[in-house]
Amino acid sequence: MSAHQEWLPLTPIRRARPLPGHASDSGTVESVSGKQKHNRVALIVFVVVGAVGCLALGWWQWLRFESADGNGQNLGYAFQWPLFAAFLVYAYRRFVQLESGAAERPDTPAPDEPLREIPHDLLPPRPVAVDDEDDDSDAGTRREYNHYLAELAARDADRRTE
Repeated sequence: MSAHQEWLPLTPIRRARPLPGHASDSGTVESVSGKQKHNRVALIVFVVVGAVGCLALGWWQWLRFESADGNGQNLGYAFQWPLFAAFLVYAYRRFVQLESGAAERPDTPAPDEPLREIPHDLLPPRPVAVDDEDDDSDAGTRREYNHYLAELAARDADRRTE
């Protein structure tokens, strides 16, 4: 690691006060406001209507598969729609777990645990800028070319003003 790089220890982000429905510093969970309860009822209705709708579409695809003009695509959809319904239920359940704080991240350090420092060899070293003027044998040619480009740009600017 070069001398100009310094690694700072990780510091946790702390909130001034806990959010409603999340555990506070004392370990108690604050009550959920009435608006969030109202939103939860709306989410439950959404999940139930969505899941029932997905199951109904799965049943409809199954009936299409059993009909005379049914094919494998209808059979695939008949199995796919119940999976969509299961995903809606799973997503709502996971949302409730995350909202209540029941599913804490396992990699979150405990308040008593000491902070860890980022390992020095985790990232590749940063590239160091090299002074091209000293090491480059084509520096003169490059300067001439850049001067030529500047002249062309100036001529182009003069033509536009005429």
